Amino acid sequence: MINAKDFSWSVIVLWVGIFTIGLAAIYSATQGPVSQFLPEYIQNNFFKQAVWVALSIVILVATQFISPRTFQGGAYLFYAVCILLMIITLFFGVEVSGSHSWLRIGPLNFQAGEITKIATILAAANYLTSRRDISAENLKTALTTVAIFMLPVVLLLLQNEAGVAIVYLTILPVVLFWSGLPYGISLLMISPALIGYFSILNWFWGVIMIVIITIAIFLIQRRTWLTVTSLALGILVVVGTEVALQKVLQPHQRARIESFANPTLDPLGAGWNVLQAKTAIGSGGLQGKGFMEGTQTQLRFLPAQWTDFIFCVVGEEFGFIGASIVLILFSLLFLRLLYMASNHKHPFAQLVIVSITFLFFMHFIINIGSATAILPIIGIPLPFMSYGGSAFLTNTIMLAICLNLDSHKRSFSIYS
Repeated sequence: MINAKDFSWSVIVLWVGIFTIGLAAIYSATQGPVSQFLPEYIQNNFFKQAVWVALSIVILVATQFISPRTFQGGAYLFYAVCILLMIITLFFGVEVSGSHSWLRIGPLNFQAGEITKIATILAAANYLTSRRDISAENLKTALTTVAIFMLPVVLLLLQNEAGVAIVYLTILPVVLFWSGLPYGISLLMISPALIGYFSILNWFWGVIMIVIITIAIFLIQRRTWLTVTSLALGILVVVGTEVALQKVLQPHQRARIESFANPTLDPLGAGWNVLQAKTAIGSGGLQGKGFMEGTQTQLRFLPAQWTDFIFCVVGEEFGFIGASIVLILFSLLFLRLLYMASNHKHPFAQLVIVSITFLFFMHFIINIGSATAILPIIGIPLPFMSYGGSAFLTNTIMLAICLNLDSHKRSFSIYS
């Protein structure tokens, strides 16, 4: 039985605060003064989200009565079931917004790739903590962990869900690092993303990043083969990025990437979303234009304001103060979850909580970065705020697992 004294009520308060702001923003984006011009299924988004929130609250409470060892013992079976669901989706799924990643269950569409996030984290954590002597520094262990992550990534790419696949890949270095992967190799794993990002801005900045990362890896690890590998990989990424931009990508794909670096090149086309997102947030000023009073929001200058650009709604209608509150709530949530992980004695619980925290963090960074033109727009929702039933439910289950592991930290503190 859960002891109320051991329960992290502060996380619940932060969670409620975040999803309440999200519901308010979804309501404004779908029920505003000109909502009658929206399709009926979009007008119903707020009410559908409210139902998912209610269902998620019930599941969060129910999860607290599950033994934490159930998450560990059933990790592989859960992973296998989720992979099977993703395979079924490939053949029998429905297409939504260009992605063939949805299963239709009655009137609802369900994204199997979302729930597989939980299964992948649990399976990897169970594998990496199954014995005291196991470590990601061992090549076989590291490659097995990579395989656990890459299987759903490949299935997601086949479903045309590159955005979600990227999130999986961002978790992998953190999982391996926390499980003993050396600092230098961990930095090498994330270097292609960093170098690629700066290469998109300009090849010169990509080269600068190669130099910085290669020097850092040499100083950290002092292994010649690792330093040479870092240099060669960096050059390959810069050259590959340039070739892709010039020769491989289709014109519309290249335009989207170039619009990230300079949206004014095509202000009415590929750069439209970036410019309108910045305009919406910037026009909010200090206090915002008022609830359901944002012109960018209400006049539909941005598509999918209830999902990918939900932060723009908050920035325009609640201003700098409202946007800052969102950032503070998320920051406090991340810090509280990391504290929970550091305060737990069982390595499985630590790794699960850290992985889930970083997954939330990457969703947060990518979504906010897209809305503020710091990162390319790749269609990643903001946890607990963006419209999306399966995403909200999945994120809530992950948060519930963290709360469960934390509240049982006294009974679940050593290897069984």
